[in-house]
Amino acid sequence: RHRVRRTSRTFPLSSPPGPPARSFIVALASIAFIGPLAVHLFMPVMPEVQKAFAISSAATGLMMSIALVVMAFSTLVYGSLSDRHGRRPVLLTGLVLFVAGSGWCAVAGSASELFAGRILQAAGAGAAASLNRAIAHDSFGPDRLVRVLAYLTMAYTIGPMLSPFIGGLLIDGIGWRAVFWFALLAGLAITVVAWRVLGETKRPRAPGVPPPRLLAAYLDALRRPVFCAFVLQSGFSTGTFMAMATATAFLMRDYLGRPAAEFGLYFMMFPCGLFTGNFIASRLSGRVPVETMVLTGSVLMSLAIAGQAIVILSGHVVPLALYVPGFLVTFSQGLAFPNAQTGAMRVVPHAAGTAAGLGVFFQSLLGAAGAQAFTLLADGTPTPLVITAVSGAICTLGAGIVPFALARRARQH
Repeated sequence: RHRVRRTSRTFPLSSPPGPPARSFIVALASIAFIGPLAVHLFMPVMPEVQKAFAISSAATGLMMSIALVVMAFSTLVYGSLSDRHGRRPVLLTGLVLFVAGSGWCAVAGSASELFAGRILQAAGAGAAASLNRAIAHDSFGPDRLVRVLAYLTMAYTIGPMLSPFIGGLLIDGIGWRAVFWFALLAGLAITVVAWRVLGETKRPRAPGVPPPRLLAAYLDALRRPVFCAFVLQSGFSTGTFMAMATATAFLMRDYLGRPAAEFGLYFMMFPCGLFTGNFIASRLSGRVPVETMVLTGSVLMSLAIAGQAIVILSGHVVPLALYVPGFLVTFSQGLAFPNAQTGAMRVVPHAAGTAAGLGVFFQSLLGAAGAQAFTLLADGTPTPLVITAVSGAICTLGAGIVPFALARRARQH
């Protein structure tokens, strides 16, 4: 069997005999931090950027949203390119782009230059968002993929928890440009680790087999109902969470009149829920079918949203009515995410990069749609939260039922 050298050890691509070297796991986990460095680390910088360049709130917000959009679409390109040319060169190219974009932002002399730097930074971050999943698929095989993806997501959750705090310290102590210098140095360190530790993990094509074409690979995945259901479940649940997170920020400040410090404390329940759900998913990996875990997460999310809607519509709008259901929503995401991602890549194992890219694309795009839907409906009351969250939960549950139903029907035949 073909073997590939990653560190000082060698092992088969699809079923390694025992866990890979610890440095390999650390390298994958470090790559997961690139997303928070591109997105969450920018949050505390926004007011400073607005003052420094005398621009509007809308223009400053666009620097945030454009990063999400660019990351979403770049994952489609990276995923397919990695199926054609290998994971390692495509990943390293993306990491170099992220470092270059961070440096550009750090020395930007105008809002337009900072905007361009943010686009380059996000374009590079898209590689990390999709290819760490594809590399995990190549290296651990389907039997251990759920557990590995759960661990990677647990590592990712640390980024959103720490990024605003680190960014605030840098801004207060040095200035807003220090945030981008920090992103540059962190990105450079992650790039060096990836270059030294991660070898090529993609199985080489058989002689005479042409490389997959970009459009054909995506059409092949999207014409499969089970694949679409898995990626849409992740996407709709992300949209539901983004609507809830956006709504709670406005409701805590404007409707309940709570201070920012209190909002920050309650907000910690979101990543804690995701972390806990991922931990349980990692423990249940291999014991419970992925379709069952995805459906369980979808049902739990729906029940949490339904309970929140009942409490809010009855007039009991207090912080716990926002954040206890929020904890359960992210907990359910933690249960479902690694299983849905694993299920999607199992459907098209010959194009894991394409599958991972599409998964990240739908998460980013539908996540942005959920947040935007709330802001369009926002009227200063909790009602838009109920509308957007219930709508997202219904879509999530519908998508979560499909893989379970199809798998059950296949077993019966």
